[in-house]
Amino acid sequence: MPERNCRFCDARLDETFAGLGMSPLSNAYVPESKRNCAETFYPLHAYVCGKCWLVQLEQFESRENIFSDYLYFSSFSDEWLRHCEAYADRMVARFELGPGSQVVEIASNDGYLLQYFQGRGIPVLGVEPAANVAEVARAKGIPTEVAFFGAGSGRQLNARGFAADLMAANNVLAHVPDVNDFVAGFAALLKADGVITFEFPSLERLVAEGQFDTIYHEHFSYLSLLAVEQILDRHGLRAFDVEPLVTHGGSLRVFACHKEGRHAPAAGLQAQRDRERDAGLDVMPSYRAFARRVVDIKCQVLEFFLKARQEGKRIAGYGAPAKGNTLLNYCGIGPELLEFTVDRSPHKQGMLLPGSRIPVMHPDQIMRAKPDYIFILPWNLRGEISEQLSGVRAWGGRFVVPIPKIEVF
Repeated sequence: MPERNCRFCDARLDETFAGLGMSPLSNAYVPESKRNCAETFYPLHAYVCGKCWLVQLEQFESRENIFSDYLYFSSFSDEWLRHCEAYADRMVARFELGPGSQVVEIASNDGYLLQYFQGRGIPVLGVEPAANVAEVARAKGIPTEVAFFGAGSGRQLNARGFAADLMAANNVLAHVPDVNDFVAGFAALLKADGVITFEFPSLERLVAEGQFDTIYHEHFSYLSLLAVEQILDRHGLRAFDVEPLVTHGGSLRVFACHKEGRHAPAAGLQAQRDRERDAGLDVMPSYRAFARRVVDIKCQVLEFFLKARQEGKRIAGYGAPAKGNTLLNYCGIGPELLEFTVDRSPHKQGMLLPGSRIPVMHPDQIMRAKPDYIFILPWNLRGEISEQLSGVRAWGGRFVVPIPKIEVF
């Protein structure tokens, strides 16, 4: 068996965090015309490094094959857009940003965030590797570079006059296979007293709530503050504040600057370190216990679907997120148990979910089919979705979420 090494500190990887079997890339949606064509499945196995506590997957596909043409568009979630507008308001006020400032977002997607800074007269630049998504941002008037960000591109953008007062990186730190090159890029582009904010799903919340479905091949790393501070330190950066967020089932927003930057450490930083140590994220038994819990959740999900099937109930899904594909493939659920799912993104409608081959339809199909249960795959948006579909109660329809345990409401 070949030796596996940590992508950050190069220590040997031996400890399993979650063994989820074989799965295709979670955003590799299948056109109807290729229904009968083969898919490539890869091991979906997360390990934890006993030296730096970085949870991670092995890399099986290049970042170019995963992210160069992407079907995730951030603007299709109203709740996420509200989150981003509130972020822009707070950053402008806290760091006194204005027309003389420069805001750069890494993995800027379709301009969902930068539009709120641009609307306040602040110069912006997006860096986005998926050309099809970047084109949508440019059509909105958001200047966008098509590139995979790293040390080289950070230096180049600085030389071109884009040194940043604020760099935003929402849900991308976990997506990069070469975390050292990526973080070095921030150090290269950030002004002397500039600020970086990284948002990423919290490993602490993932462990506490059994969120194994947030593990998929496009997420190379699963992050705690304990691990992130070590990564920042290696590249001349330091965290000076952290905020817990409710997004994506529980996230962290880490504020960072150059080590010699003027930003003083905030009280929340030590509080988050303490929470993570209290949760056992610096000892191996906690990670081994999570591996066992993943199997228990799978059994609960299958029990619900099998019982519903035996009772003649119909189940439809809502959403076609990457996390849903992890859950469905690990649990072995196909269209014989989940007839179809729906999604607001026209880019996913008419496609088949990877692996499970469950069809993705327009949300109107829910009202036509009148299923007994709506299985919410993006369970972190349960409030938004149940409100949008409040009409299902007219025929006695109910909602179901799988995480942290099966819940019918």
